[in-house]
Amino acid sequence: MKVTVYSAKKYDQQAFSRWADASLEFHYLELKLNPDTVALAAGSSAICAFVNDDLSAPVLEALHSEGVRMIALRCAGFNNVDLDAAKQLGIRVARVPAYSPEAVAEHTVGMMLTLNRKLHKAYNRVRDDNFSLDGLLGFNMHGKTVGLIGTGRIGKATAKILLGFGCTLLCHDLYEDAELKQLGARYVPLPELYQHSDVISLHCPLTPETRYLINPDTLALMKQNVMLINTSRGGLIDTKAVIQALKSRKIGYLGLDVYEQEADLFFENLSEMVIDDDVFKRLLTFPNVLITGHQAFFTEEAMQQISQITSENLVAFSKGSANGNELC
Repeated sequence: MKVTVYSAKKYDQQAFSRWADASLEFHYLELKLNPDTVALAAGSSAICAFVNDDLSAPVLEALHSEGVRMIALRCAGFNNVDLDAAKQLGIRVARVPAYSPEAVAEHTVGMMLTLNRKLHKAYNRVRDDNFSLDGLLGFNMHGKTVGLIGTGRIGKATAKILLGFGCTLLCHDLYEDAELKQLGARYVPLPELYQHSDVISLHCPLTPETRYLINPDTLALMKQNVMLINTSRGGLIDTKAVIQALKSRKIGYLGLDVYEQEADLFFENLSEMVIDDDVFKRLLTFPNVLITGHQAFFTEEAMQQISQITSENLVAFSKGSANGNELC
């Protein structure tokens, strides 16, 4: 079965070459999927898409007209897919519901430690033979209260690491995790989590209900100098509101691996170009902001699982069967 892979980087090709089923014929495109690139899927029964590909209704209709009947997402999130349109067109959509949650969890905690202990600044100082400790004062994670919004696989993995640090955990989720409760985490309403957390980390999906979960009203409830970490979805945060909170010192530390307008930025080398996103550039001016380019998932273990599960989803479609990873 021929599969057109959009937004394909060298590491995607290497991963599929190592771990995907040999019966699949991959056609790799570095281009993103959008109305202008749909025609490149001609002759493929399926496409493989990533987080910033356009899977809106018009694109799905164009894919259908090219003969595409299967969309394999090599990610967990699917907020970029118009599932209603896919159902109406009879296009199957499958995802990778979980891949090495520890990868994202470890990156999350790494961002907390980097911001807190200013490791990025210390690294640059020492390279310049500056061994002064002025401005590098941090705080103990031990004993601090961390609020986790979302305790699915990634949130739970993050919680277990933080419990090892000796943190007090306040959690919020539609479904409470019995194991985390047994380990000492406490589930609370969101206002209580905002009010009492020294660190807040987001681990929930992006839905109409969670869009701009972090906004002027919720920021007002938070502690002064709070640390906010987002390794989930950029649209959970109202970026302009967060910039105001940084300016007022409400937010003392901000770590982002995702950004609401990242589709035009992340996964590309733009070092020779002028970035005209003024909001993003403003974020970069703050000394207490750490941004990584959607790399929290990027470990060898995660890439193996993504490739294998994506392959299994495609093979199941080719055989006319399902394996439980289908969204429609």
